[in-house]
Parts: sequence; structure tokens; C-alpha cells
Amino acid sequence: MAASRLHERYQQEVRPWLRKEMGYANDMAVPRLKKIVVNMGLGEAKDNVKLLDAGAAELGAITGQKAVITRARKSVANFKLRKNMPIGCAVTLRGERMYEFLDRLVNIVFPRVRDFKGLSSKAFDGRGNYTLGLRDQLVFPEVDYARVDKVRGMNITVVTTARTDEEARALLKQLGMPLKD
Repeated sequence: MAASRLHERYQQEVRPWLRKEMGYANDMAVPRLKKIVVNMGLGEAKDNVKLLDAGAAELGAITGQKAVITRARKSVANFKLRKNMPIGCAVTLRGERMYEFLDRLVNIVFPRVRDFKGLSSKAFDGRGNYTLGLRDQLVFPEVDYARVDKVRGMNITVVTTARTDEEARALLKQLGMPLKD
């Protein structure tokens, strides 16, 4: 598989810039993307399993990789939830698929989001990882509007090797993420 556009840009421009700007001793110390996890919670799937299949198919179309069904870890009586009930689906992207997905997210999806003014800079977790939420899956061009039965949101977590939020912020900003200051 050929290197994606964003991966080549990281190798040629972003990594040397980060190394010079942050003063890293060698290339291995420079922060890089580790994985991207796309998670879709489908709590109503406990009553109707077909919703889970539709959600997993949409997530598979969006990411280009088969979704894994996530199950409840423990029972919660208030939510009428039993242990091991299917409650969502997730996809973990690594390597070239990860860079392809991030490229599409930044250049195609975010411009299609209504009233988009940039991503919050406060969504870092303190360890250099960034999580964002999308309200509906219709902003992805891979989703067929006519086949969507229900609008579902999703969480996207970008996991980096950065040790601090500042390092991760610099990395993601250089990769094209529209972060607000």
C-alpha cells in the first residue's frame, strides 16, 4: 500500500519542523500518531439488534474497516442493561488507514459540518490524546443519505505518542486539525 498524502507530509514537513521547534534530540522522540479509535454508542440496540447491524455497517463504510461490536462490561439496573449485551461498535485504525481517515476528516468532513468554527483546544486528556464528538454520521460522504434510518453520533479519539498536551497540540495543528486557540 502506497503512503498516504498526510503520512508523506508528516515525514517530509511535520516531523522536521517539530524536531527543530521543540528541540528533540532524535527522530524517535518526535510525537507521532499511534492510532485513531472511532466509537459509536448504540444504547438503544439492547432492544433492537438491527440498529446495531446498521450502525456497524455505517461505521465500516466510513472507516473502510469492519467494526467490532462492543458489549456492556457490567449490569446496570437503571438502564435495563445486562452484562455482555451489545451496546455499540468501534473501529481502531492504524498505519496508512489511520492517515487516510485523518486526511478525509480534516479536508472533507469538517468543511461539511454546519456552523463549524474549529475544534476545541480543551479536549486533550493530559497525556497527548485528543477526543472529539460528531453529532451525526451524515457529514461523511461514504454514508448514503437514503439508507440512514436514524441519525447517530460518534466519538473519534486520536492517540499520539506525545507526552504533553502542548506537544500533541503542535502535532495535530501541523497535520491540519482546525484547533481553536
